[in-house]
Amino acid sequence: MTKARYIMVGGFLGAGKTTAILRLAEMLRDAGQRVGLITNDQSVNLVDTAMLAAHGFPVEEITGGCFCCRFGSLTDAADKLSEVERPDVFLAEPVGSCTDLTATVSYPLRRLYGDAFSIAPYSVLVDPVRAERILGLAAGNAFSPKVAYIYGKQLEEADVIVVNKLDTLTPDRLAALTATLTERFPDSRVLTISARDGTNMAEWLAALRRDDMPGGDAMEVDYDTYAQGEALLGWLNATVALASPAEFDGNATLVTLADAVHRRLVDLDIEVAHLKMTLTPDAGTDLGVVNLVRNGGTVEASHTLAEPLTAGECVVNLRAEGDPETLRGVLIDALASLGVPTTVTHSEAFRPGKPVPTHRMVTG
Repeated sequence: MTKARYIMVGGFLGAGKTTAILRLAEMLRDAGQRVGLITNDQSVNLVDTAMLAAHGFPVEEITGGCFCCRFGSLTDAADKLSEVERPDVFLAEPVGSCTDLTATVSYPLRRLYGDAFSIAPYSVLVDPVRAERILGLAAGNAFSPKVAYIYGKQLEEADVIVVNKLDTLTPDRLAALTATLTERFPDSRVLTISARDGTNMAEWLAALRRDDMPGGDAMEVDYDTYAQGEALLGWLNATVALASPAEFDGNATLVTLADAVHRRLVDLDIEVAHLKMTLTPDAGTDLGVVNLVRNGGTVEASHTLAEPLTAGECVVNLRAEGDPETLRGVLIDALASLGVPTTVTHSEAFRPGKPVPTHRMVTG
């Protein structure tokens, strides 16, 4: 039986992984291949899962920890997709604050399940503005050193560093960033794409199809520093019911809410890693999605609702370097100023626990 291709696309929160994976999935589907998607989060109610499913792809969601700590759940998810869809390609998106995925996911998959999967090179996506700040190429808010440690380790282990959103940089800035990445991470191939408009996506897909994951020794990781860095990040997942006696513009409501959260986080000097929100009407299958990927950034709508609504459900995923209960309070305060009646039906605010991988194989 032909092996399924396993493609894992990592990168820090806000790098544009979900948009890139969706674009890859569409390209593979257009080429006649069956695609299964696997999403991952520390908690439930993941915006990414809803967005990918809305495009007609079969999706399995792994919650409660990263792929490395939920390795059995990862293989179970692949089995569930295979029972129905028999995918030729699995596209997997790990939690954006995780690293050491080559040693804890790719190597174990190849060694333990090599008869079922061929493992593509590990790609790590980069938001260019975030990268400029962390690599010292531009001024602006950045994360504290222990969070930046995770960011650096993600780049170090990448087989392919993919600079996304190339349309947001001038040619000179893009050249400086790619030169710096090439110099600091000489073992990685550096590509540039725009997942939003498809620029250079064919080149990236060709690399994923042509190459197999290289072997060698896994990188060294200080798991204490890694855990301390993750523990500095606050996670907030919330579900909010909206109901109004009169119709309201759901797209404007999403942007207004995201802007209100953003302003409050800036006032508290809390750096946003990623804010994602969806809004679905109580009737129908329409979907609105907005994103914000850093302080000082712009709220962007990746999906818009076609019609006004009177009632719906908003799902909020907020990741930021701040106290989780403070993040919850920020959301509650922002909702109170929204102008549409709201009820929080579910919320979880927490910090990720220390990563404890199921497997860690130091050589591939």
